[in-house]
Amino acid sequence: MIRPNQGDAQAIQDVKQLGLAASIVSLGYVFWVVGGMEMVERLAYYGVRAVSGLYVTAPVSEGGLGVTAEDLGSIFLVWALFQSLVPVLVGGLSDRLGYKKTIFLSTVVKILAYLIMGFFPTYWGFTFGAIVLATGTGIFKPGIQGTLVKATNRQNSSMAWGIFYQTVNIGGWLGPLVAAQMRQLSWSNVFFTCAVIISINFILLLTYKEPHIEERLEYDRKVAAGEVKRGNLLHDSLVELSKPHLWVFLVIMSGFWFMFNALFDVLPLHIRDWVDTSTIVKGLFGPDGTTSGLAIGLLGMSNDGTRIMPEGLLNVNAGMIMITCFFFAYLSSKLRATNSMILGTMMTALAFTMIGFSAGAWMVLLSIMVFSSGEMFSSPKFSEFIGNFAPEDRKAMYLGFSQLPIAVGWMAESYFGAKLYHTFSAKETLAREWLLGHGATPEQLASVPTGEVFRYLVSFTGDSPEAATEMLYNANNVGMMWYLMAVIAVVAAIGLFFYGRWILTLATPSARPAVQPAVG
Repeated sequence: MIRPNQGDAQAIQDVKQLGLAASIVSLGYVFWVVGGMEMVERLAYYGVRAVSGLYVTAPVSEGGLGVTAEDLGSIFLVWALFQSLVPVLVGGLSDRLGYKKTIFLSTVVKILAYLIMGFFPTYWGFTFGAIVLATGTGIFKPGIQGTLVKATNRQNSSMAWGIFYQTVNIGGWLGPLVAAQMRQLSWSNVFFTCAVIISINFILLLTYKEPHIEERLEYDRKVAAGEVKRGNLLHDSLVELSKPHLWVFLVIMSGFWFMFNALFDVLPLHIRDWVDTSTIVKGLFGPDGTTSGLAIGLLGMSNDGTRIMPEGLLNVNAGMIMITCFFFAYLSSKLRATNSMILGTMMTALAFTMIGFSAGAWMVLLSIMVFSSGEMFSSPKFSEFIGNFAPEDRKAMYLGFSQLPIAVGWMAESYFGAKLYHTFSAKETLAREWLLGHGATPEQLASVPTGEVFRYLVSFTGDSPEAATEMLYNANNVGMMWYLMAVIAVVAAIGLFFYGRWILTLATPSARPAVQPAVG
């Protein structure tokens, strides 16, 4: 097996981090500018992404597209393919062209995507809009993350990535709240509003200055003058990917991203189908709910203030990260990178087990909080780890490579996650199976529009929707898919454990490093 060279060995060592206050003070203005641009981009992105599954699977009578959860997986699969592979292709190009140009281009592409979704409310219109949005997002990531790496150093990188992740989740928290209110007026309002929001990044770009731009321009001058020869981008990329400490890590993290994305793609459907969120509202505000516009807006509630919308409950994830990620970044800075990711991955396994165990609203809320804690230990550390061992002139290239495991994991989850939910957990599927086993004929059900089968079951039985939901839940193993996701998380954690032990031997090929890891 090829061993890393001396520079690689030094790069994969953990470096002692600055303290909490010192790390925050050390971050320059460029860091905060890219954090602001990422926040705006995520606000618009999650305004659509958080409700896309609900929109696509909602009955046509409610303004949705009337598509099954299984067919939704096809859209998510294509979405994941483009959004994950585009950064791999443009990461190295972003290093060469400059980050500002690619960020500007991505903003234009994303505006176009939201307009397509708004003007063409069909299965194919939404699918094409998702492809364009995924492409724009893929172009956006390497420039933003490359800037972050070049604007920080090894002593403040844990805090930098943690705070960056925190600003990301400010946008991720606001987006679903905006979408929850807009979609109650009209689904098209969600897409048009997000097109306006992402346009704000044109203003922030006016204040942006690419770090170390002088070095890149000087290198470009030497290339143009024939003083140096620029390597072939594809060849350079393949050489870097052949390094074992990189590709082994990417393979392991593919399993992590498979289970990770299930929370965001599938949990909103699970909450809509099985979780009575009015329980939480009654616990907070009393049996009649609330009429407070502020509470309805901040919690992502229905307009009548009696229940929390699925995207509102899931939004606890972004809200918790938005408030506490700097603290978790400080805690994770005390751990070796792989140990922090192992801890986070095991916490996500616990969260999925809790979701599978009970559909109680408070239990689901607690599981989202456990997942969020695990996410803060693992996800920012993933990007930080790759960004730190990337060569100085190939930061965006390596951060583009970081999308490969996301591509594999997210694409697999997009198809299998939705398929597993459709098979084991979708209320529509289970209602159809129950009806076929209790006197309804296939011909009768063929006339029922997609998304309306549960309503047909309610009228067929004469039960209340709540009683019919409880009956279906108790009669089926709805939690099976969540247990499967928990198993995948455990397998990924085991892989990270052995990788962490192996990487220590690579980082110290002949002697202990001059700078000791934060935790041995």
